[in-house]
Amino acid sequence: MWDNSPFPMPDGAKITDRQGDQYKVSVSIPFDADGFFGRQCPECSMLFRVHGDDYEALPDDLRLWCVYCGHNADHSDFWTDQQRERAMEAARALGAQTVQQGFARVLCSTRNSSRRGHVSVSFRSRPRYPRPLPEIDEERLARTRTCAGCEIRYGVFGEHRYCPSCGRLPAATVAFDALQAETARLDALTALPDEIRAALREQGVFTRSWVDTIENVVGVVEALGSSVFHEHVTDAEERLRGKGNVFQRLDDMADLLVSAGFPDVRGSLESSAWQRLLRTWAARHVFTHNDGVVDERYLRRVPASRTVGQRLVISDADCREAVGDATALCRALVDIMPQ
Repeated sequence: MWDNSPFPMPDGAKITDRQGDQYKVSVSIPFDADGFFGRQCPECSMLFRVHGDDYEALPDDLRLWCVYCGHNADHSDFWTDQQRERAMEAARALGAQTVQQGFARVLCSTRNSSRRGHVSVSFRSRPRYPRPLPEIDEERLARTRTCAGCEIRYGVFGEHRYCPSCGRLPAATVAFDALQAETARLDALTALPDEIRAALREQGVFTRSWVDTIENVVGVVEALGSSVFHEHVTDAEERLRGKGNVFQRLDDMADLLVSAGFPDVRGSLESSAWQRLLRTWAARHVFTHNDGVVDERYLRRVPASRTVGQRLVISDADCREAVGDATALCRALVDIMPQ
């Protein structure tokens, strides 16, 4: 620490070095009550938070990942707006005092060199007390996460795909997070005040949200199935050639895994759960491609359930059952893979 600072600095800012007229200033970034502080992606501008103790244990040449968009850059690029303003206030405090000191020197020189011309200039320097640095008041976290790989603790404010320290998250982590998010959304809709629920229900918001959940559940399993297959099957592309999007078709996906030497994932689930999943997949296809109106293809997969031309009706209970069955299927997909 450089102790011969010529200028008073606000609490939280210290002059640590000087080279001629150049000063190096250290500005503290306070942690919140839980020990976290903010980071902001320079690419997408979204905020996330990292535990201070875990962050300080990382190497000095750390490159951070944006947890949302995956932008990877030097950690010093991830200042939040409030942190940047705090640092700028420290710079302004130093700058004002260096200007004042320089002005005093100029006037002193002018007074000394102007005596023959009978010019007199007086200047009295007063001590300057810099303003306190602005506090950091960023959004607090409702939930924290710990990376299974590097064990860093961090928090996010939206859907994410990356650990801030080690990058891309495992496909299983992404899948289970997405399914938990669907449950959280269902819970949030249920918890709305009655008058708001009634207005949203009348506008079809609940129905639309439930249909989205069914479509999202299928997408989660599709993404996980494709990821684990490509990760563990060396000739994955060869085996997939000509099969279309096989991971959107449950039985075809299960048969594909068996043909690649893995246990039959259907055997890891109760038969009733597998039949419900088949219904969910059929419903997703009808809503995606036929606005929910039953067609012959749906009836081939779910016999005697409806008649052609009727529209499917989805409920909160259907969605919760679909999320539970998909969670069990995702666990089964992970479990049959070699560790």
